[in-house]
Amino acid sequence: MTDPLEAAARTAQGRSYAPYSRYRVGAALEADDGAIYAGCNVENASYGLTICAERAAICAAVAGGARSFRRAVVVSDSDPPAAPCGACRQVLAEFGDFELSAVGPRGALRWRVTELLPAAFSREQLA
Repeated sequence: MTDPLEAAARTAQGRSYAPYSRYRVGAALEADDGAIYAGCNVENASYGLTICAERAAICAAVAGGARSFRRAVVVSDSDPPAAPCGACRQVLAEFGDFELSAVGPRGALRWRVTELLPAAFSREQLA
């Protein structure tokens, strides 16, 4: 049986806009209410303006009203599977410590968000 969260990430990966790197990534988040939100990477000729799949999924979730998540899946063609970049780790950490799986062609790696970014900048530093 296919995991619906991984299936959503794979569908998003198929919609990726990556004409420059050809590195297609899809991500999906499962909110605490079970709703699934997906995103894909969207490249730009000015590479610094590229949006990663993880951040696109977070934006879709926030726009949909979600603020708390059970888990996330990121799908790429990397072997071993690629972990989120530093910017994405920081954005994911804003929304809690949930399970994150990176899935590649021959397997998956799993972490908690705090394992990927153990000393994240947070709202506590702004208090």
